[in-house]
Amino acid sequence: MAVYEHLYSAFEGEKHSAWSRFLVIPRYALREVFKSKLLVTMFILCFIYPLVAAILVYLHHNANALSMLQLNVRELLPIDASFFRTFLEIQGAFSFILTVLIAPPLISRDLSNNALPLYLCRPLSRTEYVLGKMAVIVFLLSVVTWVPGLLIFFFQASQGGFDWLWANLWMIWAIFFGFTVWIILLSLLSLAVSAFVKWRVVASGALLGLFFIPSAFAQIVNGLFITHAGNLMSMWASMNSIWRGLFGLFDRQAATVRARGANRQMIELVMMEPPLWASWLVIALVCAVCVWLLTRKVRAYEVIG
Repeated sequence: MAVYEHLYSAFEGEKHSAWSRFLVIPRYALREVFKSKLLVTMFILCFIYPLVAAILVYLHHNANALSMLQLNVRELLPIDASFFRTFLEIQGAFSFILTVLIAPPLISRDLSNNALPLYLCRPLSRTEYVLGKMAVIVFLLSVVTWVPGLLIFFFQASQGGFDWLWANLWMIWAIFFGFTVWIILLSLLSLAVSAFVKWRVVASGALLGLFFIPSAFAQIVNGLFITHAGNLMSMWASMNSIWRGLFGLFDRQAATVRARGANRQMIELVMMEPPLWASWLVIALVCAVCVWLLTRKVRAYEVIG
């Protein structure tokens, strides 16, 4: 507009504080996510096992329901640390599938359309941009992982009484922290893949390959050398060790197998799990590499030599 008309004025709309600017990105990204029927269907399917777990908790404390179904309490799974560790494993698998569907286009779409300069020319840093994209995954995975996990825990506590709650209060931290580590790993890994692969199908395949190929290779190493040290090559196996450690179920002596010795006699070999600190180190290194890759790729412009 012409300056002499004096029609310009200061912005009078709602102003966002500097710390919350990155939340604009997930607000619009979540709208795109829930426009897809496939993603909405998968998101709903992620609540099947929490519903089953809640029903098991209810049956444990309802004699009338057990009598109607002609079940014995002993036939049900005990509600203990193993129950919630299984919950972490199953919901962890569901959240991984959800990440494969959601995460690939988050950054690749901006890179393929040269939209990063439009983001970063505004009062938005590269860190805030990555946090905004990461918030989409963190929010959706939190809704299907530790949120229902804690709801089931408190439901069991309401049925089991104060004594059960006091004795198992430490599991609140195990559920929340175990899922948080998994969500951070999935978020950083998927965003790093999204930043380097511009095609959604290829990015989804790459994300699946990063989990399944090392896991298969780890099983080959374990079988050839009669060891469990190959599990360190698998992010899924490392996360399972971390989850077992958080719930106090980690045991390095995993199994005893029979093998033929040098004189053709059968001997017993103890297959030891890698130490728990090694699994933590593997996950920390993967997250660090993903952060480094994101800092290299997420830039307003790219210099091609």
